[in-house]
Amino acid sequence: MKRCKRNPLQRVFTKGYQAGSDNRSRTSCPYDSATEIGQSWLQGWREGRADQYDGYNLRAVQAKIVSF
Repeated sequence: MKRCKRNPLQRVFTKGYQAGSDNRSRTSCPYDSATEIGQSWLQGWREGRADQYDGYNLRAVQAKIVSF
């Protein structure tokens, strides 16, 4: 049985979300922000940062990441 590959944009979004919720800088983005992958990472970073400002704790962040 073949393995289904993960959606690369979804993985990049999740990595960006984790970086934003860990209070890392947006300059830590490993991708060029002009590409679709870079934009997906930054979108995840923005959402993670917003959740951190809203007071989400570590357990809530982990639950949200699993739901992605």
